[in-house]
Amino acid sequence: MAGYRELSPDELRYDCDQSCLPFQTTEELPPLDEIIGQERAMRAVQFGLAMRNPGYNIFVTGPTGTGRSTYVQQAAKKFAENRPIPDDWCYVYNFHEPDVPLALRLPAGVGEQFREDMRDLVEDLKQVIPRAFESDEYEKQKTSILQEIHSMIEETLLTLHKRAEQEGFTLNQTPAGIVTIPLKEDGSPLTQEEFQNLPQEARQAIQEKNRRLQAQMNESVRRIRELEREGTLRIKQLDREVISYSIGPHLDRIQEKYKDYPVVASYLDSLREDLPRNLGQIRAEISRASGDEAVDASRETGDRAAQPGSSPEMSYLRRLTVNLFVNNSETRGAPVIYETNPTYYNLFGKIEYKGQMGTFFTDFTMIRSGAIHRANGGILILQARDLLFDPLAWDTLKRTLKNGEARVENIGEQFRIIPTVTLKPQPIPVDVKVILIGTPYLYQLLYHLDEDFRKYFKVKADFDDEMDRTPEHMNKYAQFIASVCKRQNLRPFDRSGVARVIEYSSRLLEKQDKLSTRFNDVVEIIYEANALAEADSAPIVTASHVDRAIEEKIYRSNKVEEKIRELIEKGIIYIETEGAVVGQVNGLSILDVGDYVFGRPSRITARTYVGDSGVVHIEREVKMSGRIHDKGALTLTGYLGSKYAQERPLSLSASICFEQLYEGVEGDSASSTELYALLSSLSGVPIKQGVAVTGSVDQLGRVQAIGGVNEKIEGFFMVCKAKGLTGEQGVLIPEDNVKDLMLKPEVVEAVRDGKFHIYSVKTIDDGIEVLTGMPAGQLQRDGNYPEGTINYLVRKRLDEFAEKIKEYHDS
Repeated sequence: MAGYRELSPDELRYDCDQSCLPFQTTEELPPLDEIIGQERAMRAVQFGLAMRNPGYNIFVTGPTGTGRSTYVQQAAKKFAENRPIPDDWCYVYNFHEPDVPLALRLPAGVGEQFREDMRDLVEDLKQVIPRAFESDEYEKQKTSILQEIHSMIEETLLTLHKRAEQEGFTLNQTPAGIVTIPLKEDGSPLTQEEFQNLPQEARQAIQEKNRRLQAQMNESVRRIRELEREGTLRIKQLDREVISYSIGPHLDRIQEKYKDYPVVASYLDSLREDLPRNLGQIRAEISRASGDEAVDASRETGDRAAQPGSSPEMSYLRRLTVNLFVNNSETRGAPVIYETNPTYYNLFGKIEYKGQMGTFFTDFTMIRSGAIHRANGGILILQARDLLFDPLAWDTLKRTLKNGEARVENIGEQFRIIPTVTLKPQPIPVDVKVILIGTPYLYQLLYHLDEDFRKYFKVKADFDDEMDRTPEHMNKYAQFIASVCKRQNLRPFDRSGVARVIEYSSRLLEKQDKLSTRFNDVVEIIYEANALAEADSAPIVTASHVDRAIEEKIYRSNKVEEKIRELIEKGIIYIETEGAVVGQVNGLSILDVGDYVFGRPSRITARTYVGDSGVVHIEREVKMSGRIHDKGALTLTGYLGSKYAQERPLSLSASICFEQLYEGVEGDSASSTELYALLSSLSGVPIKQGVAVTGSVDQLGRVQAIGGVNEKIEGFFMVCKAKGLTGEQGVLIPEDNVKDLMLKPEVVEAVRDGKFHIYSVKTIDDGIEVLTGMPAGQLQRDGNYPEGTINYLVRKRLDEFAEKIKEYHDS
């Protein structure tokens, strides 16, 4: 009994039963508000979101187009709805360490109120301070202090003058200070010449009196300076009392409002202490400008001398600004941030600089937040590939997750040869759930090459590209189509159109019992079918529109396929589809040109001769084959040895070649084809050229499943159709691939009409019988194969080779 079978038309594709679709058009269906066919990944995402322990961040992996990003964003937003709203963060001036701005943590919405209150305080300062220092009472007290000090200074000077008169001197005020001049008896000044003409005793007496007077003068000058300093201090104290009296109520109001927030209370205490010390600067700023112009002017004038780094000359009014770093006043639930451009600065913030007069300056008001800060207390979603393009971003993300805090520092500070003064903002503690979205390949690379990766991304959510083809899933597929139509304002699909989309989904997977979850590819057909229906002015998209959309999509991409087929038709690429040839088989392979995959036949030839070099693959020898193909080729020797060389050595030299193949070969799907060519060459029995072959083989002779079975069959069918269908042509495929068949209706109709045949086989013996029309032959109890079989002829030829080699060596 033959081990092969010819497939019936019903086995060649699975048509969607429209009776399973209980609707007329998709307008009747509710939109799909969930993702389908991803139960495993969905459970993983939900688990990862619920885990609050450190390190349970999520890496979402799977093929592109399976709805990973859409689902993750939906799941994250739904989860975050019931989470608490995170706090606001503000940066304020540090009166004790200006280069280390203070980070204030306030409840959501309070940060914005605090910023407005400090703005109001600045406006109050502009109004209250000039009024206070221009008041009559202030001028009266200041004048009183100055008069009192002046009176005491005058009294001190008067006493000094009296003492000078008693000693016979007069005092003269000069730019260099007070000088003493001795007087004559008549009260007139003694000139230098007169002084020199005096007797020595008189001169010495005058000099002695002058020394005593100088000591008194020094004491008086010291006393005057003390009085002047006392006057200055008393005026400063008056100023403090005035500003405390005028500004105190405003500060008290703010301090009372934020008494429950110790960080704000501490900041306001520092401000209260610092204001009087900088009263002169404040009054100067207010006097230079008024209103908002004061602040703007201060940015230009106060910072103009600053060097790159912090701004020691920044205006005082600007110091009272509140930099609302993270504002959650409008946030509902926990924040969900999807950062589409995860560069270092976009993720971790930056300190901006402003150019002024050939230099750059910055201050705490120019600290900008990043996505990690805005997502604090919530969820941050990133594309892994985009993140890894910036190595600093990846390393900083791991460091942030490790330390639980986010620092704002510019990249340049890490690589600057000479350290410079710059801002060092206080770090902010972060509690964020990070979700990375990437391919399985990226996941494997990170898992094996980055030892930190498995510490911080403990949850893997693996999206599948397929799901079971069940009535429930087919109906959800219809709902998915309805959702796309309603969301994009497309024409509705009828049942036949939905059925075609479902069939196309199975075709994408090459599995009759599965549906594709690569919804991006499916959506393309939905869009294009709608465009064709619109061109036809059809109100509903039907199966014919879907079929045309698929055909048009293929036509846009299959130029290379048609060129190769044209070369085959012209005989430039030599492919025989009729007759029988010894040692020659039409093998089937696929070509991937990026956006399109198609099957093409390749002529595989084998030649055998006396020798002991074994099976030589010409592609392998010239390094035109890949490792998987080489593995499949080496399998042939194992098969031949186990089947035909149990009693004597395998004496064989053979060469196998893919004729007219110039781009190289990879994969093991041609290993059975190569073996058929070898068996034909050894047995001398010709192989039907109208039957093409695909399938890999193991050392036991079992034919194994391969990929691209639909494209391979259709590729050979189109060649046969172009050269003329004879009714004898067909394709030989592994039995395990039967369930993968989703052939085009044209091929199915040709099989139904007897113009084309598709056979399934389980073993090499099954396949050789189809290809040669001769039985393979089963091993008998005596260890021989029956005469008139392929295996008998093969063994006989191998025995002849062995004898000839023996005779050659003996001679």
